[in-house]
Amino acid sequence: MNQLRIGMIGYKFMGKAHSNAYRSLPMFFPKALKPEMKAICGRNASAVQEAAEQLGWNESVTDWRELIQRDDIDLIDINAPSDAHKEIAIAAAKAGKHIFCEKPLALTLADAREMLQAAEDAGVRHMVGFNYRFSPAVRLAKKLVDSGRLGQIYHFRAWFLQDWIMDPQFPLVWRLQKEVAGSGSHGDLGAHLIDLAHYLVGDMQEVIGMSETFIKERPIASEMTGLSAKGSGDGPKGKVTVDDATLFLTRFENGALGSFEATRFAAGHRSTNAFEINGSLGSVIFDFERMNELEVYFTSDEEDVQGFRRVLATDPVHDYMEAWWPPGHTIGFEHTFIHEVLELSQAISEGRQPVPSFEDGVKCQAVLEAVDKSIEERRWVSLLEM
Repeated sequence: MNQLRIGMIGYKFMGKAHSNAYRSLPMFFPKALKPEMKAICGRNASAVQEAAEQLGWNESVTDWRELIQRDDIDLIDINAPSDAHKEIAIAAAKAGKHIFCEKPLALTLADAREMLQAAEDAGVRHMVGFNYRFSPAVRLAKKLVDSGRLGQIYHFRAWFLQDWIMDPQFPLVWRLQKEVAGSGSHGDLGAHLIDLAHYLVGDMQEVIGMSETFIKERPIASEMTGLSAKGSGDGPKGKVTVDDATLFLTRFENGALGSFEATRFAAGHRSTNAFEINGSLGSVIFDFERMNELEVYFTSDEEDVQGFRRVLATDPVHDYMEAWWPPGHTIGFEHTFIHEVLELSQAISEGRQPVPSFEDGVKCQAVLEAVDKSIEERRWVSLLEM
């Protein structure tokens, strides 16, 4: 097996990101399984046909149920809205297909667990799309933590700040409807922070949170594409049923303390996905808006030169960078998806489970729901309750 035959369901924001990754992978990582972009699926026949031509798929289809039954498909890629994830993933698993599903894995923890069980019962490989793990600078932070160079970890603080829906006239897109998205900034942005915390620091023990929806109603959307939409301020309005901002605190099982903030109401922040880790021997700071850099501080430095240093994670010693450009020539958002697909491809080729898997998606969903439970009941919630 030297090819990976793919059927993809969804074709907008994440569909573009995944398609670009499949097309780029063999050019820069030629030893990986070569993605064969067999078919792309969407409900609108003309729109999905246009997407197939633009993104480089062999054909377009409108029935995902037929797609997952095809003998010429090895992997089902799910980047449709969140409310479609469970049904498609379980059906794909029963059809014996490997699954790559965007985050959050499901609308509820119960659904996420069902998806994991179905994949494990079928013996297929499964991966959830936490792409920020695959930034070389984040991987460097992971190495510094795991090697002990930061010492005992005391704090993990993370924030994901955006401002794209601050206009009260911005339409009611599907990401603002709980029945489709599951949650707002909490599940969309906070899920990434939670996964990074699990990846870098470890499992959480208990959480307590708060949230707010600042704009309660918005114009009904007449057209939606990615994170943009059209609607009439004079037309009918619908209720916003998700959070605009969620903050929570956590205690990790290893004793570290954590704080998390996810909001779409931080004026001036287009996509500030950042974290800071403080340990007994040093600290690191990462901000995805400067994704090629990691700020590093070591207490062992001589006193007269102590301070945060900027490490540009673009040298061949940094994960993935040997495949790209000369040192100092930076990479971007799209490269995290290429590295993600590389892990998926290698895992399938080697007969192992890709990471992050549906199990990681379930762990993330458990924290998301524990925070929701904490907000509703105004108390600390243990992850053992979930």
